[in-house]
Amino acid sequence: MKSIVILISGRGSNMEAIVRAAIPGARIAAVISNRPNAAGLAFAAAQGIATAVVDHSGYPDRASFDAALAETIDRHTPDLVVLAGFMRVLTSDFVRRYEGRLINIHPSLLPSFTGLHTHRRALEAGVRVHGTTVHFVTAELDCGPIIIQAAVPVMDGDDEAALAARVLVHEHRIFPQAVRWIVEGRVSIDNGVARVAGARQDGVLISPQPEVA
Repeated sequence: MKSIVILISGRGSNMEAIVRAAIPGARIAAVISNRPNAAGLAFAAAQGIATAVVDHSGYPDRASFDAALAETIDRHTPDLVVLAGFMRVLTSDFVRRYEGRLINIHPSLLPSFTGLHTHRRALEAGVRVHGTTVHFVTAELDCGPIIIQAAVPVMDGDDEAALAARVLVHEHRIFPQAVRWIVEGRVSIDNGVARVAGARQDGVLISPQPEVA
């Protein structure tokens, strides 16, 4: 049984999608937030999942917050740490601590539109295809090996809210899929590129091309 810790900062809809997926061989050991009022904490507690808050505002700098966060995470001996809308930039020391077992979902087709305000920037750039990416976390922001991506069309008349809602539907689809693949031991990293053994394209863009059994 793989132990998973999920980090959130707000409503935790991607965390909820992972919990509801009930992935065989996975146990959600804890949901941790950097914000005491994060709505997702109530959902997790209602499912009988341990919750904790490590409030970033109570620490003098990023390094001390990350150290306290890591201490809280490590109480659950996780095999995988999942950033599900966790709105903090993590230090390189923290990332190295969980190297190869720390994943994130980002609301763009990386490497395009790293950082914040992705939907607004996609609309301003006039792209016709937008989407979301699940990737391993590395010290360079939003640049880790890509596990899976989903693409959506940008429609005439879209605003940020409409585009974000269309993307979110696919976030809820591909994030549990990525976690499932990792739990099943099907994801590996080869020279900085993620490989998914036996995966097939099924209505999503998967990058890099998976190995098909």
